[in-house]
Amino acid sequence: MNNTVLVLSGLDPCGGAGLVADIESINQFGVTPLVIITNLTVQNTASVENLVEVDCKFIIQQFECLQADVDFEVVKIGLLSSIQQIRTITKLVKNKIIVLDPIVKSSSDFDFLDSVLIDSLKHQLLPMVKVITPNLTELQILADEQDEQKAIKKLSYNWILLTKTDSSDDVIEHCLYHYGTLIQSFSYQKLPGSYHGSGCTLSSAMSALIALGLDIEIASKRALDYTYQTLLNAKSIGKMQLHPNRQKPL
Repeated sequence: MNNTVLVLSGLDPCGGAGLVADIESINQFGVTPLVIITNLTVQNTASVENLVEVDCKFIIQQFECLQADVDFEVVKIGLLSSIQQIRTITKLVKNKIIVLDPIVKSSSDFDFLDSVLIDSLKHQLLPMVKVITPNLTELQILADEQDEQKAIKKLSYNWILLTKTDSSDDVIEHCLYHYGTLIQSFSYQKLPGSYHGSGCTLSSAMSALIALGLDIEIASKRALDYTYQTLLNAKSIGKMQLHPNRQKPL
């Protein structure tokens, strides 16, 4: 392993989620993020209004230019917005260690992926992924299955770190599965408020820790602890959702 992670994701102008969250999180572990923008978005702390896809030819040029100069093994993938983009990126990263944050819809309920794109993501990219970090809604949509255990079995690709925010009024539970088998669960006290970019923070921290050579179980615990710390210290910059405060990990 080395101390770089390639990030392919969208740009959130208000900095709560997307590439800004990825860069801030990865940097905190002493790892360097290499950044390729997949989409430009119009959004703030309250809503997502629009997005523009970056041309696939340009993404290929950026990837090949980086790969010719910098060694990287770990790739963190966030927002993808077309079948062509999914196909292109799948080909580019086929021999890499992939951490996928499956962004299906925003926390403000903007739908990023329709059923056609979800099917493409599920059948092309997901089988190559090392770790996927969905919340329960994303898991159910990707698997087309409401029952959690059946959904896990249908998506039993390598490692799944599942976040269940609605499992209790007092506790948020995270479950780590390996090929459909529960390996470990982690519980944290539920915090008040709504947060913009917690999923990006978690998946980016995971990618950084994997790049540093940690195994998945240890990386999961450390990434979750770090993400929770950013929520404990969250800040308000706008009118709605709070920003995770991605400072130095404990």
